[in-house]
Amino acid sequence: MNNRAPKPYIGRFAPSPSGPLHFGSLIAALGSYLQAKSQQGLWLLRIEDLDPPREVPGAADSILRTLDAFGLHWDGPLVYQSQRLDAYQALLDSWADAELTYYCHCTRKMIAHSGGFYNGHCRHLALGSKEAATRLIMHQPVYHFDDQLQGTININRDLAEEDFIVRRRDGFYAYNLAVVVDDAQAGITEVVRGADLLEPTGRQIALYRLLKLPVPHWLHLPLVSHDGLKLSKQNHAPALDVHNPSQALWSALCFLGQQPPVSLIKADVNELLSWACHHWRLDKVPNKINVELSCVGSSHFHHSALL
Repeated sequence: MNNRAPKPYIGRFAPSPSGPLHFGSLIAALGSYLQAKSQQGLWLLRIEDLDPPREVPGAADSILRTLDAFGLHWDGPLVYQSQRLDAYQALLDSWADAELTYYCHCTRKMIAHSGGFYNGHCRHLALGSKEAATRLIMHQPVYHFDDQLQGTININRDLAEEDFIVRRRDGFYAYNLAVVVDDAQAGITEVVRGADLLEPTGRQIALYRLLKLPVPHWLHLPLVSHDGLKLSKQNHAPALDVHNPSQALWSALCFLGQQPPVSLIKADVNELLSWACHHWRLDKVPNKINVELSCVGSSHFHHSALL
């Protein structure tokens, strides 16, 4: 008989400071928060500031103020990826010593011309590091995985078998490397995020297996679409209104299928979150990849709070 206690739930929200939080960001933050708190778990916060060219000055502080205004208070210390570069480099050094990585000079244009997937062209050329990306040799491809909401996700074979980049040619560490190192260090038991990150999940699972670390569960929430486009910073989604958070929070719960009482539209955010934590039902969350704002099943859905 196994009397071992179940592992405590640890979740996280990990925004990049490329702009203020918008309604799509709120869905990821709120969904991950409620999934953690409904299980008496921890909800951690990490600022993924590894791409300076895309970062907006002041965005990180704006994110923190917005989360505070919406009552989404994180547990434990705030982590900035920019302060963890030594951990990423130490891992890259160990892989280089084990001959698991190599330098690659191929450009995106070259890869596009060769069929759209990297074919291992530089693997045996022993190229130098100047103006080169670092690729990890894919010894254990991941062809499918199970998602708590989306079901079984199958990964294109060519994509699964690619030697993927772990450090970019501009010297910045790649997302897949940093996110696995940081989630593993934090003991994350379930990754809750937007469905736009379904594709890299296979690579991240491959990294967990390479490092012989426990693989977390996965839960990819539907993306917010407006007029057929994903609501995102790139599409100039408006920032959340920190002076009137309750309506947007109520609307986010509607988007996630939770059907909060209309009486709570103007309630204090703490009261609204308390209701949500006690009534959170994952089986009510839409399992589509994209959900239009206009298609949310509530006649009381407040577009004015979002756009």
